[in-house]
Amino acid sequence: MDIQTLDYFIIFGFFTIVLFIGIYVSKKSGKNTSEYFLSGRSMPWWLLGFSMVATTFSTDTPNLVTNFVRGSGVSANWGWWAFLLTGLLTVFVYAKLWRRSGVLTDLEFYDLRYGGKPAHFLRGFRAIYLGLIFNVLALAAVNLAAIKIGGVMLGISPIQTILIGGVITVIFSAIGGFKGVVYTDFVLFFVAIAGGIGAAYYLVNLPEVGGMAEMLSHENVRDKLSILPDFNDTEMVVALLVIPLAVQWWASWYPGGEPGGGGYIAQRMLAAKNENHAMGATFFFNIMHYALRPWPWILVALASLVVYPDIASMAAAFPDVPADKLGDDLGYSAMLTKLPSGLLGVVLASLGAAYMSTISTHLNWGSSYLVNDFYKQQVNANASEKELVNVGRISTVILMVISALFSLYLNDAQQLFNIIMQFGAGTGLVYILRWFWWRINAWSEISAMFVAAIVSFLFNFTSVGEQLFGDGNMFPSWFQIPAIVIITSVVWLAATFLTQPESKTVLYDFYTKIRPGGPGWKKVLQEAAEENIELQPKNEGWSVPSGILAMLLGCVLIYSMLFATGYWLYGETMSALILTGLALISGFLLLRIWNKIKGNVL
Repeated sequence: MDIQTLDYFIIFGFFTIVLFIGIYVSKKSGKNTSEYFLSGRSMPWWLLGFSMVATTFSTDTPNLVTNFVRGSGVSANWGWWAFLLTGLLTVFVYAKLWRRSGVLTDLEFYDLRYGGKPAHFLRGFRAIYLGLIFNVLALAAVNLAAIKIGGVMLGISPIQTILIGGVITVIFSAIGGFKGVVYTDFVLFFVAIAGGIGAAYYLVNLPEVGGMAEMLSHENVRDKLSILPDFNDTEMVVALLVIPLAVQWWASWYPGGEPGGGGYIAQRMLAAKNENHAMGATFFFNIMHYALRPWPWILVALASLVVYPDIASMAAAFPDVPADKLGDDLGYSAMLTKLPSGLLGVVLASLGAAYMSTISTHLNWGSSYLVNDFYKQQVNANASEKELVNVGRISTVILMVISALFSLYLNDAQQLFNIIMQFGAGTGLVYILRWFWWRINAWSEISAMFVAAIVSFLFNFTSVGEQLFGDGNMFPSWFQIPAIVIITSVVWLAATFLTQPESKTVLYDFYTKIRPGGPGWKKVLQEAAEENIELQPKNEGWSVPSGILAMLLGCVLIYSMLFATGYWLYGETMSALILTGLALISGFLLLRIWNKIKGNVL
């Protein structure tokens, strides 16, 4: 690529600003763990919302979207669009509960909800399982995308890419803590969105693409445009639409789309000023993440089908890219090589922004688990705040090094997406119900976590999966996730009823603090009343029914916005107008419900 002085000026200027922010906030961030991991719980909704969006504006996301579009068309994105249901359930039901809990990390929840050695084990094990293992997988996916971008756009080796991007990111992440991450995310968001939209506009109008109309009518693109899968292809409809909407959104744990909230989304809710700010932040994130942001990536992916119709054409155009890194997800990076000077600098800076935002969030989030839920609980319970912050900084560096090494052995973005999705399958229902059903205990979660991991391993890395779900075998390939969900659910439900419930003390303390309400706690409330113990104010109603109604209206609003944007771009005016009107109506109704919900939170 022909990178000019202007491009280098934009890129290095951007990195300088990011490092300055990290250094500027480092002194206050290092005061204690609350500041280092939650910025003192003082963040406004808009800043946290921008941070969530910037975090998921990752370098691997446009690659994954490109992989979906080039392989199965636009409709394949339902694999992640379905997580909107999870996101809005978090907004209107769980956000206020998380903020009300007052925990430092979502894993600290275990000592609030459960008791005894099982809870202690679960918290420590999950800290390693999620903070180290799952987090390294997510970090590796982002590093893999950076490697592909570096190889195609800059002609540098995988190791050079990781060293350049990783060193800068780990420095400001380690010294700036959560506040540094959130403040830089605000800057990173605008750079990333400008680069994404600018790249899409320019690349669609390349002479070889011919503009929007020519691209949409191209023979390589026409059969990829549908937002919904072909309903004449039953297996495709089930795999791309039915399973994600009927099962996947509530049954699978995935970073950023955890059922009931969790991970770095929970971290931001816990950092909010109050419950209303937690709700506002997560709702803003879901609108931006699902309704508006996907289309620049989709347009570039469609344009890539015109310029690079297959992997062989990309291999010929980029002979220096290692053979094991070639795949449809390379189409996004390949198209970006055609950008002019100036815009190229902005786009490279935006990719750097996306990379740094996601990596820094995962480093800080994973480090919070390793420090607060493992080191402090399992290693040194008397550690000083200064020692804990230092351990946090050291673990940040370690996470980066391990994930960087692992990324060198990966091939494509969808490969890792599928692995993470299946390893979390079947556990989601526990995370949703544990707030509202007193009978769930620590063994419910322990059994769900281990069974999901074991069954997923058998299905993915042994001959069992091929024998059950291969071509012409017992079950269709789309049944793999439902099978994991069924097996896991049966086991954790059996474990729940075969083990003792949590003690009355634990249940009473949890209910008094969280006040979840609902029929799932009726037995506990009755027993407390018999003992003359009042667990909640008598005039406090249950807001979950209103929250579920708000969730459904929010889904109509955001999906209407998503589809309307697509139809406006496709030039299908009537469909776009109908969906825009539906979005306005559902938005008006949602506002009325939201005002009612807000009256029940602090």
